[in-house]
Amino acid sequence: MAIPLTYNVRSVRARWTSAIVAVIGIAGTVGVFVAMLSLARGFRATLVASGSPGNALVMRAGSTSEMMGGVTLDSVKIIQDAPGIARDSNGPLVTQEVVGVIPFPLISSGTDANVQVRGVSANVMHIRTFVKIAQGRMFNPGLNELIVGKNANTTYTGLTVGNMVKFGGNPWQVVGVFDAGGSAFDSEIWCDGTILNQVLKRPPNIFQSVTVHLVSPDTFQQFKDAITADPRLNVDVTREIDYYAKQSTQMTTLITILGGVVASIMAIGAVFAGLNTMYSAVAERGREIATMRALGFSAIAVVVSFLFEALLISFVGGAVGCVAVLPLNGLTTSTMNFQTFSSLAFAFKVTPDLLVRGIIFALAMGIVGGLLPAIRAANTPVATALREL
Repeated sequence: MAIPLTYNVRSVRARWTSAIVAVIGIAGTVGVFVAMLSLARGFRATLVASGSPGNALVMRAGSTSEMMGGVTLDSVKIIQDAPGIARDSNGPLVTQEVVGVIPFPLISSGTDANVQVRGVSANVMHIRTFVKIAQGRMFNPGLNELIVGKNANTTYTGLTVGNMVKFGGNPWQVVGVFDAGGSAFDSEIWCDGTILNQVLKRPPNIFQSVTVHLVSPDTFQQFKDAITADPRLNVDVTREIDYYAKQSTQMTTLITILGGVVASIMAIGAVFAGLNTMYSAVAERGREIATMRALGFSAIAVVVSFLFEALLISFVGGAVGCVAVLPLNGLTTSTMNFQTFSSLAFAFKVTPDLLVRGIIFALAMGIVGGLLPAIRAANTPVATALREL
């Protein structure tokens, strides 16, 4: 015979002060847990959004990132003739790119932060089709003109349309702001690749990477096989979306581990609060428990009843923690991308599955905090307790 659940609800209401302490502890723990996971999820989503399944990225064989890449102009010309590449009226849709890191002052503090500057080909918008000019216009090839990502535009001083900035010893004019759909490109500055090579004092015929737009995602293997089989080339070929997903691994792992450690430490405190609440309930209700046992309720029914009470408190705490973290969804922050050593802006991404994980985490704390008191309640000597009535 099971103990009515209304009994546990009335008990929680009667001991609301101690229950609130446990709820607050669990809510804080769940809030931190979900917030850190949403931070890692947002970082990964931003980088993954930078890649397109219809694009392929070509880098020097063995390179783990564009910063370490090196593809010659002669290799670019060979790549342009490979099968599977989409073409328009101006030729193959290929952009050879130069990547550098330049410090710019932050609007918020005035201190410098590294910004990734990407030298691209004039046809880059036909290759990364999700990137659109939001203000101004595209830069003109051969000129010291910049277009900046929407996050860079609002994060760094001077990166507004019509303004002149200086880096590499040269003046540059900002002629446009582009929207890259929430990808990592929104934190970048783009300009003509040939001009950037000169400014960075790099060899004029060396690029960090080559991005090609394929006829369709299905032609990737055909393109890759042709490139890797060519004895004139020493390159690796990956899908652009896979490259950016891999780039996110290190930081997302770090954030997840850090969040797990912090949440675990907080969880210990929350569990002790739950233990205190439930042990107090057992101590105060010894006669009630003995009476229920005398009426025929089994020890298992008592354990289940007290576990339900602990789970009820933890569920409320988990729900409060999840609700508290919801305003973070979409909030933009920035961190150092250790793959490129540049600042990357991204948004917290609080998703339904993370909220479910938060509730499960809260219920797990409830079980840990409620199991021992529940067993103690079930082992309460019936005869001794009844003699005290």
